[in-house]
Amino acid sequence: MLTAIVVSIVTFLVLQVLPGDPARLMLGTEATPEVYARVRHELALDQPPLGRYLNWFWGFLRGEWGNSWRYSMPVRGLALQAFPLSFSLGLSAVGLSLLVAIPSGIFMAIKPASLLARALSVATQVSFGLPQFWVGLLLIQVFAVELRLLPAGGNASPLGLLLPTLTLALPRSAILGRFMRAGMAEAMQQDYVRTARAKGLAGGVVIYKHALRNGVLSVFTIAGLQFAQLLAGTIVIEQVFGLPGVGQLLLAGVFQRDLPLVQALVMVIVLFILLFDLLFDLGLGLLDPRIRYE
Repeated sequence: MLTAIVVSIVTFLVLQVLPGDPARLMLGTEATPEVYARVRHELALDQPPLGRYLNWFWGFLRGEWGNSWRYSMPVRGLALQAFPLSFSLGLSAVGLSLLVAIPSGIFMAIKPASLLARALSVATQVSFGLPQFWVGLLLIQVFAVELRLLPAGGNASPLGLLLPTLTLALPRSAILGRFMRAGMAEAMQQDYVRTARAKGLAGGVVIYKHALRNGVLSVFTIAGLQFAQLLAGTIVIEQVFGLPGVGQLLLAGVFQRDLPLVQALVMVIVLFILLFDLLFDLGLGLLDPRIRYE
């Protein structure tokens, strides 16, 4: 809770020092001083900053998030429209990354000298340096423009989310694959693995029953952080594919100095990040009993 309070204070202060008057942005330069003063009063901009923050924070706790100055709609309704898209996009990207990273990381760990393992290692290294917006534009050019197999953007259907999911999953699968390889390589050197081999157990049993459970711990830790990052940082990808998610909404709010919208979105994002960090920690406790005991 303390983290959320600190973030809300920092967000509020940053929005106060940004250039531009929200009332002036709404009215333009032709508004009369009387109209300008009335709008500032309606938006509570003529109140002291501390009072405005306390009123907003108390309203947020009660579920009263106010109205968006830019859209003239309840902030909570806008958030409920945008979050499912960003949530499903982030979850599908992390899920696809795990589906690619876990088997590739296992293979690179148990067959490090093979040609395929070296090719996968090079591919993961290259994926680190690819800008996401460039990958998204390339996928649009190939699959939407040239092959016409998938929609180019602006489509929130499952098929329309495939290209942005691939764009987000590519660099993250490289990161998770590297962690998977390192974790499995370390697990394969442990005494319990050597004991299992000495007992004559099959190679698949040794890998998937004994080594995998410990080797995958770091991967799930990073996957939780990646999901939190995706939930808060899909602005570029949503811009490339024209998706009406949280990133687009947050960016529009910042440009228009829409304080109620930006503050509420940031707070909800922070609360989601804290919640999923807790859930992933609990999941790690199920995989490794030593974490529960600590």
